[in-house]
Amino acid sequence: MSRILEVLKVSTRLGLTSFGGPIAHLGYFHEEYVKRRKWLDEKNYADLVALCQFLPGPASSQVGIAIGIQRAGLLGGLMAWLGFTLPSAIALMIFAWVLQGFNIQHAGWVHGLMIVAVAVVAQAVWGMASKLATGKTKSTIAVISAVCALLVPTPMVQVLIIIVAGLIGWLFFRKNTAQEMQPMPIPISKKTGLIFLALFFAFLMVLPVLRLMIHNQGLAMFDSFYRAGALVFGGGHVVLPLLQQDVVPTGWVTNAQFLAGYGAAQAVPGPLFTFSSYLGFVSKPYPNGIMGSILALIAIFLPAFFLLPGRCHFGISFVLARDSKRHFLELTHRLSGY
Repeated sequence: MSRILEVLKVSTRLGLTSFGGPIAHLGYFHEEYVKRRKWLDEKNYADLVALCQFLPGPASSQVGIAIGIQRAGLLGGLMAWLGFTLPSAIALMIFAWVLQGFNIQHAGWVHGLMIVAVAVVAQAVWGMASKLATGKTKSTIAVISAVCALLVPTPMVQVLIIIVAGLIGWLFFRKNTAQEMQPMPIPISKKTGLIFLALFFAFLMVLPVLRLMIHNQGLAMFDSFYRAGALVFGGGHVVLPLLQQDVVPTGWVTNAQFLAGYGAAQAVPGPLFTFSSYLGFVSKPYPNGIMGSILALIAIFLPAFFLLPGRCHFGISFVLARDSKRHFLELTHRLSGY
């Protein structure tokens, strides 16, 4: 119990002070968990970060959850998530509550937040494109994928694009100079890991079917946010198009509300995925308010809780180039001084 409370205390302090996005979060984690408390060493931390960037979902939050699990079991992982997530989630819920009394279509300060949101999204897209879509082949794949997503903006097409792009990457961009990484020791049995993995895929496949059969907005919201957390690679900014496609055209949230909330999400510490708590609060007609926030927040982070314990015992190992790993360690050392 003392370890569980310790994880909650440390993660809450990080949740209140971790400004600057996922890369900065990893620097804060390195300073607190590796250098100060020595809960894990440099190699395990680098391996853990590499794994979480390989998995879908919010990478920095998953690193924190995994460290909590390693330190104090599944309850430790839950406490690590609560401490790191709730401060920003509550702040965005309060913002959404205050916003209810304003006509945001004509509020100048909200318009300023919307402009900031557009600029931040554009910068994030350009940054990812300059790093990932390098060379003619990768640029062509990115452009074709974007065109397909824009021409047929449906969730199934988005999933198909991800699968096809993954297969193309596996065929043409495999690296030979890599080393196998040893999994971190995490106190979870093989049976438990298998159950978590099965739940991840069961939710992913069953929720869309139930959504078609049962016309309920609460179920539809849970499906949308769960799918966003389960299929998005690359961090918080990448989840925006998927969320926007699900919440704005359906009428749950107006485009002005969406952009205003995203602008506010840039001003709070913690993971960007807590933007879901804002969207759940302002959604219409129901569920909304605190119930909507809780539903959206749990749904978008649930895939991380299923994937992290499950990967430890069933061979979801991967390779990481030595130079990339060395570069990451140097980067976290620099960021840890923030």
